[in-house]
Amino acid sequence: MTGDGDGQPRRSGLRNPQRAVRGLGAAALALEALVLLLAIQPIRAVGGDLGGAVIAVVVALAVVAAVLAGMMRRPWAWHAGTVLQALLLLSGLLHWSLFVLGVMFALVWAYALHVRRVILG
Repeated sequence: MTGDGDGQPRRSGLRNPQRAVRGLGAAALALEALVLLLAIQPIRAVGGDLGGAVIAVVVALAVVAAVLAGMMRRPWAWHAGTVLQALLLLSGLLHWSLFVLGVMFALVWAYALHVRRVILG
């Protein structure tokens, strides 16, 4: 962050910047959980061979994303969210559309991390 000339860091203009950043992370993870759950049926329609194990992986990833969304007050939750994005990318080995979702949400998560770094320093 750049200062405003008097040695003080520039304020973000937010009343509670930590809360705002946590809200952004939680919203990204909650949206990811919702999209993963809603994507099961279209993936089955497009892919055809979507077995119970793949559906279980998608549901498990969605549950982890939802739990992490509620735990964003914990400092380790940001690291766990990054691991979740990597796991979603790896699940692309099970079905190509999961890789596509993984890329999209990894980009969203990278943006949330960028905003966190800019606002909180």
